[in-house]
Amino acid sequence: MNDQTDSAFPETAPAPAPADFPSAWDPLRRPVFRSLWTAALVANVGLWMQSVGAAWLMTSLSPSPMAVASVQAATTGPMVLLALLAGALADVVDGRRLLLWTQSWLLATLVALGVLTLVGATTPWTLLVLTFLFGVGVAMSTPAWQVVTLETVPAVEISSAVTLNGVSINLARAIGPTVGGLAVAAAGPGPMFLLNALAFVATTVLLLRWRRAPRRTALPPEHVLQAMQVGVRFVRYDPALCAALIRTGLFVFFGSALWALLPLVARRELGLDALGYGGLLGALGVGAVVGAIVLPRLRRQASLEQLVAASSVLFATAMLALAYSRSPLLLGLILIPGGLAWLLLLSLHIVAALATVPAWVRARATAVVLLVFFGGMTVGSIAWGAVAQVAGIGPALSWAALALVLSLAARLRYRLTDEAPDLTATHHWAEPQLVREPPPHRGPVLVMVEYRVDPEQGRAFGLAMHDVRLDRLRNGATSWTLFADPTDPGRYVELMAISTWEEHQRAHARVTHADSVAEARAKAFHVGPGPTVSTHLVGEPLPVR
Repeated sequence: MNDQTDSAFPETAPAPAPADFPSAWDPLRRPVFRSLWTAALVANVGLWMQSVGAAWLMTSLSPSPMAVASVQAATTGPMVLLALLAGALADVVDGRRLLLWTQSWLLATLVALGVLTLVGATTPWTLLVLTFLFGVGVAMSTPAWQVVTLETVPAVEISSAVTLNGVSINLARAIGPTVGGLAVAAAGPGPMFLLNALAFVATTVLLLRWRRAPRRTALPPEHVLQAMQVGVRFVRYDPALCAALIRTGLFVFFGSALWALLPLVARRELGLDALGYGGLLGALGVGAVVGAIVLPRLRRQASLEQLVAASSVLFATAMLALAYSRSPLLLGLILIPGGLAWLLLLSLHIVAALATVPAWVRARATAVVLLVFFGGMTVGSIAWGAVAQVAGIGPALSWAALALVLSLAARLRYRLTDEAPDLTATHHWAEPQLVREPPPHRGPVLVMVEYRVDPEQGRAFGLAMHDVRLDRLRNGATSWTLFADPTDPGRYVELMAISTWEEHQRAHARVTHADSVAEARAKAFHVGPGPTVSTHLVGEPLPVR
């Protein structure tokens, strides 16, 4: 099939960028978003309540730093193993139904852990296994929470909603341990686990009452394995997302030392009981609340990199205080700005990571961000627990603090940006005029686009095609190559392969205004007598002999 019109990649003027809203809190004015965001916050608080309760319980079951650090690894490890699967499911199935299943799983796990602890039947291995199963439920639900909340706001508020989702995750990361520590101090780990179970009863009731608007599309849902592959390919070919993931991984790996070793410092170095430990966590929680309040104002007054640098130094200072201060009161005062720095850092990294992600792949990209976050927490907890066991708690925290500050040098190569392009779908790739519709699963599909370029502009044209290549590969192409004709200088052919005809149709639906800008920039070099020529070829199976 040969189209003599520019039907596959026509000229499209970029749409104007939407106006900035004056406040980052605008999505909370929408009742549905506010309810779902609150439910996600409650669920995230429940995660960290369980984590702190399990960590404190482990200090009484086993005094080994490695065993205590392994509790955090058991909580966050499932995210590393299941993040991609969870993200793909959240993009291709009903998010509400998925959340109902996962909330029930979490509720059952917490009830089992609470009852076993109350009757004194919990062993270190039992605790680790049930904590791991709890982490499985969290891993499968977190991407879905992120996506269903963003569906309830208009496109112009997506950036603010992403920021608020980041605030929810990190606010819970500080508040959850505080509430958990106070609950453990007041009633013990067993009742705290059962109290935490009530939070998931509340989220389940909310989901049962919510009627989600069905998503309508002419194409059938993606297969989960294929959706995972497409998601990984998108991440691989999005430079801004990759940079944010690398920076997030560095920060979380070094910053996890504070969370992993805080229970040991509280009990062994400061001689505190559960109430004192909860007080230290409360200081971090107070700082996180302050951070959530001042974050929108700080975003308007300083650049993203400036905020990340200042917050990294502030959090490193908190780790040094944890390493050497033996005054609980002084340490608590220093941990308040430490909690503020933690919330700012992860919120800023999450926003930078998701700023360039369109709606069709948002759950999968979110899952990768969470994979890096929880993976960094898991590996970091084990690593710093091992260092503390060999060298001591103080040196481990000192080295982690120094490494965190030195990791800022990564900004020289991997800069963060939160300048969101226009990700509105354009649907401007017209389908070719078909004589015979290929079967949906027939493939591969080859799309060729021919350009005529002034030979003296060849290098500039090649540079412009860099962004086109990334766009094609992000949107579904499995391979992409630009060919030059050695017998006809100035003739170039863009060739990309897509796995199936159905996936080729999906690629058409994924194109955004930002993609069209790169397309138009490259096509401006075309000097042929007519528009660029596109050709579609579909793999044809050979007949059986």
